[in-house]
Amino acid sequence: MSRRSSEREQLALFRALPGDDMALRDAQDLMAYPFFSLAKSRRTVPIRFDAGGISLTVEGVPEHGIATIWDADILIWAASQIVEARDAGIRPSRRMQATPYEILLFIGRATGQTEYLGLRASLDRLQSTTVLTSIRQAGKRMHRFSWINEWQEHVRPDGRSDGIELILPDWFYCGVMDDALVLTLDPTYFQLTGGIERWLYRLVRKHGGRQRNGWRFDMRYLHLKSGSLQRYRDFALHLRGLVLRQALPGYRLAIEWVGRIEWLAFRPDLGASGRADLSTAPVEEAVDSAGMDSGDHRRGNREIAGAAIGKSPAKNLPEPAPRNGLGLP
Repeated sequence: MSRRSSEREQLALFRALPGDDMALRDAQDLMAYPFFSLAKSRRTVPIRFDAGGISLTVEGVPEHGIATIWDADILIWAASQIVEARDAGIRPSRRMQATPYEILLFIGRATGQTEYLGLRASLDRLQSTTVLTSIRQAGKRMHRFSWINEWQEHVRPDGRSDGIELILPDWFYCGVMDDALVLTLDPTYFQLTGGIERWLYRLVRKHGGRQRNGWRFDMRYLHLKSGSLQRYRDFALHLRGLVLRQALPGYRLAIEWVGRIEWLAFRPDLGASGRADLSTAPVEEAVDSAGMDSGDHRRGNREIAGAAIGKSPAKNLPEPAPRNGLGLP
C-alpha cells in the first residue's frame, strides 16, 4: 500500500459546505511571508527569504512553475471552509471534496471551460510547488511540504466532472485550525487583479488590522519581503501607483519621507461613520512602525540582504511633508 493511498484511507472525507455568504479566511503566515509568485508568467526562480530567525525557500518545477498568488485563492477557499465547519460544530478534514463550480464561484471566477482548465492548472502548481520553512518549527528544525499533497478529479461516464478531491498538508491545516493564526479578508479581495496589489493587501491586513493610527513600512524592506523579481526601482514605482489609486479595500495608503528613507504608510479607512470599514477582526500581534513583526525583529535593527531597515522617527518630530501629492488625505 502506497503512502498516499494510506493517507487517503485514514482521513475522513469533508464535503465542502455551501459558500453563500461565507467569510473569506486566510492564514496569517501566508499573508506575512513571500510564499507565492506575484507574476502571472511562469516563475521557476526560487523564492528565498531569511530574516529575523525566519527561513523560507519556495521552489517549483519547470513544467508548472511556482504557485502564484492567484493559485492561493484555492487555499483561501479551503481555509474558509475549514473555519466555517469548525465554528458550526462540523468536523473538518484535510481531505476535502467540492465541485469545480463551487470553488470557482467562491473565488469570484467565471465558470466556463477556460476557468475550469485554469483551476486544474492551479491545482497542479499547488501540488508541485515545495516549501521549506522554519515557521512554526521548534529550534532550528525545518519543515518541507507542498500546498496540496495530492488531488484527483472524479469524472462521470459522460466526461463531466463529478467533483475534485484534494488533501491539504498538515502544516497548512494546523495553522488554519488555530484560531489565533487566521484572519478574515475583505469580501472584495478577489476583485484585486494585480499580484503586488493582492500581496500588499494581505500584508497590510496581517500587520495593520483595525489599528486606528495604522503603521508604515520601509519601502526597501517591502521589496525584500515581497519576493518579487522586479528591480527595486520598478517595485517602488508600482507601489506609488497603488497609493495614487488608493487600491486596497478598507485602507488608506500614503508615501512618507523621513530623511532619505521612503516609507509606505497605511491606516484603516474610517469612512463617514468614523469606524474602520473592514469586515475583519483585530490583528493579534502588533508590529513596530518599521513594519517588522516580532519574528522579524528578534535581532534588532540590522541590514537584511543589503537593505537597511530604517528606524521609526521619534513621535515628537514634525509630520513629514508629503511629496507628489501622495500624503494621507
